Amino acid sequence: MIFLFLSFSVILVYLFLMILSALEMRDHRRRNRFSDYGDIITSPMAPGVSILAPAYNEGQTIVQNVKSLLSLHYGKFEVIIINDGSKDDTLAKLIAAFELEVTDFAYYEEIIANPVRGIYKSKNRSYNRLIVIDKENGGKADALNAGINVSSKELLACIDVDCILSHESLTRMVRPFMEETNRKVIAVGGVIGIANNCDVQDGTVTKYRIPTTLLGRFQVIEYCRAFLMGRMAWTRVNGLMLISGAFGFFNRELVIEVGGYFPKTVGEDMELVVRMRRYMEERNIPYKVGFVPDPLCWTEVPENEEILSRQRNRWIRGTIETLQLHRVIRFNPNYNFMGMLSYPYWNVFEKMAPVLELMGLIYTLILIIIGDFSAFYFIALFIVLYLLSLLVSSFSILYEQISYNNYKDRKDLNKLILTILLEPLFIHPKIVYWGLGGHWDFIKGKGGWGQMIRTGFKKSEDKKNMEPNNLNL
Repeated sequence: MIFLFLSFSVILVYLFLMILSALEMRDHRRRNRFSDYGDIITSPMAPGVSILAPAYNEGQTIVQNVKSLLSLHYGKFEVIIINDGSKDDTLAKLIAAFELEVTDFAYYEEIIANPVRGIYKSKNRSYNRLIVIDKENGGKADALNAGINVSSKELLACIDVDCILSHESLTRMVRPFMEETNRKVIAVGGVIGIANNCDVQDGTVTKYRIPTTLLGRFQVIEYCRAFLMGRMAWTRVNGLMLISGAFGFFNRELVIEVGGYFPKTVGEDMELVVRMRRYMEERNIPYKVGFVPDPLCWTEVPENEEILSRQRNRWIRGTIETLQLHRVIRFNPNYNFMGMLSYPYWNVFEKMAPVLELMGLIYTLILIIIGDFSAFYFIALFIVLYLLSLLVSSFSILYEQISYNNYKDRKDLNKLILTILLEPLFIHPKIVYWGLGGHWDFIKGKGGWGQMIRTGFKKSEDKKNMEPNNLNL
């Protein structure tokens, strides 16, 4: 009976999220239909933005990535590249390309981080927005903390250095900070698009295509579900607990107040958001965690099972670590919506989902062995859950097509529909297995990110030449 209750709880929760996300998407489109983001660029009231981009062994692409960041359309911003103890020629290429020299920068360690070996600025005034920090290796969270210490603007834009940002990304992401009057906006997240098999020119995606592999296409659907449905829904009720580490904006003053990123977790992005929310809740300060559903950032996703499994293992470990660190929130009315709904949802439907599915499988096998198995009940429940999966995935793709229509080729849409049909049968079991591996590794005390190998983005002028890029995560 408990598994029947859990199954129908999943159905009701996802139907509820679909409704909330549809309402939030409708309101977002109405608010922004006639918006002129050019006013934000020139407004003296617009907050400054410090872009923080940790880099480790990014020598092959670092120069082009930094040039792309420096070309963003915004008035007040700085680009801070944190060379986190790279073992390749990342720093040497930055020095040569941007005419960098060591400066007597007054480094004040507001947040503890590994030692900084040098802070560089350019002799060329064309690159006066650029600051490069060279430090001892300490991981992404530690690198971001060093960047926060050097930053000087009101907002922090924490990104992955290899991500592709839209030229309008800063103007669109700072708008929620400027619009809210009755609540303090502490953080804003954005949509992460998948750039595999897309054409990229001058740091901009010029031609959208879906990935060529089934795993890649699955992640297109998954990202649409997560961003255009899940996070839009939680934003509607101000219950968002996660902002992607690849693209998130934060109130600098509050980040420093709560102590910056926590380096001892692999889920530093989620942990920081939860800690900031706890700080506001415990002081009864009205606040909001916002979300911008516009396609402003693109990244490359793994299309190899081994690499994808390590990523999902890391994600589940990060989720468990964050929920364990902040378990005081669980069903605690003092934390309002976050304590009574957001935390329980993440605990059951994100953290425990692989374990519960395994228990359901074991329970079914026991029923078969003892002869108390109803084939009709099992098939009926399986069909209902399968159809729910199709419904949720289809609506997420529908949201993308209605709002942005990036995938205009009918063949691409047909392949996405086919992937939706195949995902519950062939990919979801692997995701569950990798999630169980994350639970087991957490129990064993395994840490670290592992290594992720990228193939590189496809350039419009040369679609055939794709150089391998090793990124040690």
